[in-house]
Amino acid sequence: MLHFEDLTPGRRFHTASHTLTLDEIRDFAGSFDPQFFHLDEVAAEDSVFNGLAASGWHVASLTMRLVVASELSRVAGGLVGMEVDNMRWPRPTRAGDTLQTEIEVLAQRASAKQPQFGIVTLQWTTRNQNEEIAVQLETAIWVKRKDS
Repeated sequence: MLHFEDLTPGRRFHTASHTLTLDEIRDFAGSFDPQFFHLDEVAAEDSVFNGLAASGWHVASLTMRLVVASELSRVAGGLVGMEVDNMRWPRPTRAGDTLQTEIEVLAQRASAKQPQFGIVTLQWTTRNQNEEIAVQLETAIWVKRKDS
């Protein structure tokens, strides 16, 4: 188990990778973000993306899945999120892109109200096979302390 005390600033974790397929992009978009540039290859050519692109929410959801399957999933009490800040998608993600996430601990602080817990701020950066950022965000998680 990983506890608050184990998640010191500067510590990094890496996930496995996942290659996104056209079917995955269309399935997600059809259910959750049914815009033409996520569904129709021909129409997407005339969009701001110049071709079919995965929904940013799909890339963020895939990032969550990668993180949950990583070593960080050993956080005592689970990955209990408190907030997300500074989420950005600097470039489109496309079918065939292989994504991998790096998680860096940015900060930690004890909870003022519940001393058996701490709050850890993480930066998640998901990159494609060319090391280009697909999505990046900061998140705060609630983590048990060792002595709790």
